[in-house]
Amino acid sequence: MQGVDLIRAGAYGRMAPALELLDRLAGVLARRLGVSCHVQAPVFDIAFAEDLVRGQYYSSSVLAALTPPAAGHAALAVTEADLYVPVLTFVFGEAQLGGPRAIVSAHRLREEFYGLPRDEKKLDARLAKEALHELGHTLGLRHCDDWRCVMASSHAVERLDLKEAQYCRHCAQRLGR
Repeated sequence: MQGVDLIRAGAYGRMAPALELLDRLAGVLARRLGVSCHVQAPVFDIAFAEDLVRGQYYSSSVLAALTPPAAGHAALAVTEADLYVPVLTFVFGEAQLGGPRAIVSAHRLREEFYGLPRDEKKLDARLAKEALHELGHTLGLRHCDDWRCVMASSHAVERLDLKEAQYCRHCAQRLGR
């Protein structure tokens, strides 16, 4: 991977993450992955992916609609919208395994979602882990059995908090790092 294009995604003029949040994420990803990261300021409208009954957005539909990035790049959409896939209540993110597109949501990564006080440092850490996880999938990595690895599966924010913001030795070797 030569670069990551961070895409602000929202619907109905809301749910797009602040540029400051994406700038911080871009810095972490650039350092961790050793690639250039570019934040796209215009908002990609994901209103088409809304499920009115669930009050959530179908992440697979968003992935399919993202414009393919330049060769060697990954497109990472970041949103504040709550994401789902039909077999799960929610997802923190989704990616095309070995493909160029991924999406992550900050919605359930925020302490406020759980009735707790705002914590930007915790949000940044969680978002970085989830972005690294989904970008790992775009690079062909599957879920890892090492619970500390960023590629470990996380279906609860508490599990996400236990992970490190890096690939384990085995996953790093698969990436050639």
